[in-house]
Amino acid sequence: MRENYPSDLTDKEWALLEPLIPGGSILGRPPRYSKRDIVNAIFYLVRSGCAWRMLPHDLPPWRICYHYFSKWKHEGVWEAIHDRLRDIVRVHHGKKKLQPLRL
Repeated sequence: MRENYPSDLTDKEWALLEPLIPGGSILGRPPRYSKRDIVNAIFYLVRSGCAWRMLPHDLPPWRICYHYFSKWKHEGVWEAIHDRLRDIVRVHHGKKKLQPLRL
């Protein structure tokens, strides 16, 4: 088990994000790295500002992390996470959730 980085998700934060992270495929071999470890690696990169290839070796390999980052970007996962967190903050401050724009 590795030491936690300051950018790692707490259990409470992970509980909010986990339902929004797509699950693994039913076919094929089981994943080698947990989704939480991959998200923690992506958050480490964003927080530290390092390059993908400079991710520490105790995190999942950079190619795997980049693959999921890119895939989730194209699937709208990061936008869904942003919207969910924004709604939580708005409700916490006594405001209404924002309604999606209809074009």
